[in-house]
Amino acid sequence: MIAEAVRRSPLSDYRDRFVALSSATRGDIALREIPYVAQVNFRADPNSADLVQRLASTLGFALPVMPNTTSSQNDRRALWLAPNEWLVVGPDGQQEALEQALSDGLNGVFGSIVDVSANRTVLEVGGPKARELLAHSVPIDLDARSFGPDRCAQTLLAKAQVIIERRGESAFYVYPRSSFACYVADWLLNAATATPTTS
Repeated sequence: MIAEAVRRSPLSDYRDRFVALSSATRGDIALREIPYVAQVNFRADPNSADLVQRLASTLGFALPVMPNTTSSQNDRRALWLAPNEWLVVGPDGQQEALEQALSDGLNGVFGSIVDVSANRTVLEVGGPKARELLAHSVPIDLDARSFGPDRCAQTLLAKAQVIIERRGESAFYVYPRSSFACYVADWLLNAATATPTTS
């Protein structure tokens, strides 16, 4: 008998702990995993006006060219990682559609398209004290004046490499590598427990 394969996200065993944290902090901090996000690493020359225009047409929105910013359309987003590199993300199952849109935009021009969906999971850190919690763990300034909505950065959370994306006024998406996801989750849970979050 062959066992049926079961897909499990890196933080599937943390759901109860995340719920307990939200209850303990009265909603000041809310953690949840957003599993199986489609993620495609894309590299191309942003100085080609024709290429940029084609990509905007095939993706449905323009890739961000300002450092550490994001752009989006409906359920697709692109995060600036470097002058010629982006992380293009979408819902579960959209990997092939994203790859096709990027390939159509390249239209034979040199570029790189790599499905990295299994490389990272996404951890949403929300609530009124989300920024305060992350501030204990990352070296960058997360104040809204310098890291407001539609901003992103590659940084360290504790000692783990992550991408952080600001979503709205009080929510952040943290992209840890799958092999470091439990480490990041444990660090945030411990930091939230050790830091007063309610008045």
